[in-house]
Amino acid sequence: MPGIVSVTDLRKVYDGGFEALKGVNLEIRKGEILALLGPNGAGKTTLISAICGITTPTSGVIEVGGHNVQTDFRASRSLIGLVPQEITLEPFEKVLNAVRFSRGLFGKKADEAYLEKVLRQLSLWDKKDARIKELSGGMKRRVLIAKALSHEPRVLFLDEPTAGVDVDLRKEMWAVVRALKADGVTIILTTHYIEEAEAIADRVGVIANGELLLVEDKVKMMEQMGKKQMRIELQQPLDEIPQSMAHYDLVRGEDGSFLIYTYDTQGERTGITSLFADIAKAGLVLKDVQTSQSTLEDIFVDLVKEDA
Repeated sequence: MPGIVSVTDLRKVYDGGFEALKGVNLEIRKGEILALLGPNGAGKTTLISAICGITTPTSGVIEVGGHNVQTDFRASRSLIGLVPQEITLEPFEKVLNAVRFSRGLFGKKADEAYLEKVLRQLSLWDKKDARIKELSGGMKRRVLIAKALSHEPRVLFLDEPTAGVDVDLRKEMWAVVRALKADGVTIILTTHYIEEAEAIADRVGVIANGELLLVEDKVKMMEQMGKKQMRIELQQPLDEIPQSMAHYDLVRGEDGSFLIYTYDTQGERTGITSLFADIAKAGLVLKDVQTSQSTLEDIFVDLVKEDA
């Protein structure tokens, strides 16, 4: 899949010497959903601002659709839609007029049919004549998306798109994002809801301290980096793990009533068969066995912890 956004050795140093971005390299594929995860102050917003031409990088090259963001700003910016985290809308403006205005800012000719399509796609058509102050928080966020899509961009940045939105509305927004992807829009979202990335992203990027730690296919990353754990409950509590089982990656529960065994699902051998055999040899009696797969959140926390 061809790249639509290319970032090469991007650096941003603010007055005072703070380095917000440290040589970031990133290729965003056409038509994908890329989730950028990172703690506060990691550099997510700075990266998005630089790609959108809002922040001037200290060094590095950014191209959108083959257009250099600094030397060919108008062409690159016309391909980008940006939905900020803050809801910044004129409260007394009507929905349709607000979207029309955003389209006009990019010098696009009037196209009522296209604007109707966008508003219908976002379930806003029946609200087209409503004043923005009359809308719920979730609807206002949809208006922001409609404004960002008004000039027909091919790349859409969503900065915390479901911040402050309840669970039901969040899932509705996920459906909207999937529909936009089906329409050929490339989507980059930042989020603090890791389950959001797990639910809708094709690839996940993790950024911390201004460095892009990795960008990987979500499923592949969870397969390669995810750990599986087995909780082994015992009939009788243990004071300590038997010496004959010391070579296993075992952790004894606080009260000794269970053991936790961590293993690699991608390895040639999980060691489970030999572990159970050694448990029996040690005279331990099993009460129950449960397994669990590490989530994207577990992987994210481990990566950020390692970089700290």
